[in-house]
Amino acid sequence: MWLAWQAIKPGSKSSPFEPRALAADSPLKLFTMGFLTNALNPKIAVFYLSVFPQFISPDNGSVFGQSIELGLVQIAVSFSVNLTLILSAARLAAWFARNPLWLVVQRWVMGFVLAGLAVRLALDPRRT
Repeated sequence: MWLAWQAIKPGSKSSPFEPRALAADSPLKLFTMGFLTNALNPKIAVFYLSVFPQFISPDNGSVFGQSIELGLVQIAVSFSVNLTLILSAARLAAWFARNPLWLVVQRWVMGFVLAGLAVRLALDPRRT
């Protein structure tokens, strides 16, 4: 309920779409942060070790070559999806900046959803 109140209280600026001034970071710092975040993410290693082997067959040539090819295809698809998300988010944020009424509507919807989840958790009979 506290999160719901933070979303709808008067003067609240809790909308994730609210434009904010951010300090400018250097491209090298941004690249390093992104690279380390992805390189240290264990989910991708688990994905490669659990999903990729079923698509690799020693009868079709070099196992290493097939692994590299699958990895490059996965990188290309991930890059395309992430680029689409980034560009869409940028356009959505710009739209919200031009239409501040929708920021208020979004805050109230988020507040009611959070309040509904809080009530559901409070009334859940399985809670011990």
